[in-house]
Amino acid sequence: MTEPLLRTATQVSTFLGQQLLTKASGFFFERDERLYLVTSRHVVIDAPSAHHPDRIEIEVHTDELDLTQSTGFSVLLYHEGQAIWRQGRDSGGDIDVAVIELDRSALPSSATLLAFTPASLEHVLDAVEVGSSLLIVGFPLGFHDTVHHLPVVRQATIASSFGVRFQGQGYFLTDARTHRGTSGAPVVMRTPESERSDETLPWKLLGVHSARMDMATRDLQQDESLGLNCAWYADILMTLTEPRAAETSE
Repeated sequence: MTEPLLRTATQVSTFLGQQLLTKASGFFFERDERLYLVTSRHVVIDAPSAHHPDRIEIEVHTDELDLTQSTGFSVLLYHEGQAIWRQGRDSGGDIDVAVIELDRSALPSSATLLAFTPASLEHVLDAVEVGSSLLIVGFPLGFHDTVHHLPVVRQATIASSFGVRFQGQGYFLTDARTHRGTSGAPVVMRTPESERSDETLPWKLLGVHSARMDMATRDLQQDESLGLNCAWYADILMTLTEPRAAETSE
């Protein structure tokens, strides 16, 4: 049996037509029986780098016991000219998180995956101390177990005060070695035994990994990279998965 945590994440490949553009990370989130893919917003659109894919592809397992069995699942990013993902903005500006609702009926009938839920979110902010141990579950440089279609993890620690918006932005910092391809990965912390309500997935979803933090004033010749990363607070998922007016009126 594999660690259930590894089955919450999936590699996200972006395409323009048939041309492969990039590979990134993502994970599943379920709310009110609706299933969502979560990744970084810059994975689905990034104007500064002229990154404009029109579809993504994810990989899902099709046999719960034999993880060598999987299939690709393609999702168009636009419908009638409108973006199908949801993104957020707050007083600090754009939030680098995107949520795409997945059509369960379009998934293979044999698809098997695990998803975080609202119960996975941390609501007691002062319960998470600076220096706490975390994991970042993703696909750095696209690297993963290609036989069993599973991600790898990086050990991390919380590097800024959790619950405080670092420099006024909706993220906190982690200290971990990360690479391209990790964007969109879940940032999680083991749930203390006394608080566990879900033994299948005993992890708190704290954030969504976005990018490495750097300083514009860093001397590239003399100074090493800080080794710090931005993780957007996962509670934004509750806003991005709220039913829209048209849906609630049906």
